[in-house]
Amino acid sequence: MKKQYRSDTFAAIHETACDLHDAGAMDMLTLRKFDKMCLTPVPPMKPEEIRALRKREHVSQAVFAIHLNVSKGVVSQWERGEKQPAGASLKLLALVQEKGLGAIA
Repeated sequence: MKKQYRSDTFAAIHETACDLHDAGAMDMLTLRKFDKMCLTPVPPMKPEEIRALRKREHVSQAVFAIHLNVSKGVVSQWERGEKQPAGASLKLLALVQEKGLGAIA
């Protein structure tokens, strides 16, 4: 998934921070702070959006869960609104929404 920045200025700042990290001049914790500041956050997904996405891909909750590396129960809780996907799961869902399940399969 291509990185999306808040602006061209933030893109330049983030790329410099990544280069500093690669060179060993910046630790991972500091780089994550730059990630949070510069990258566009992934918007939350509503339960009905997650269910519609899974159905669009023509897979069961169990198969969807395997691709997202979560349990079937978690997918069920997301679809019922009992829990909200976050972190890596939310990013994977955004990727599936944009490019389809084949992008992470």
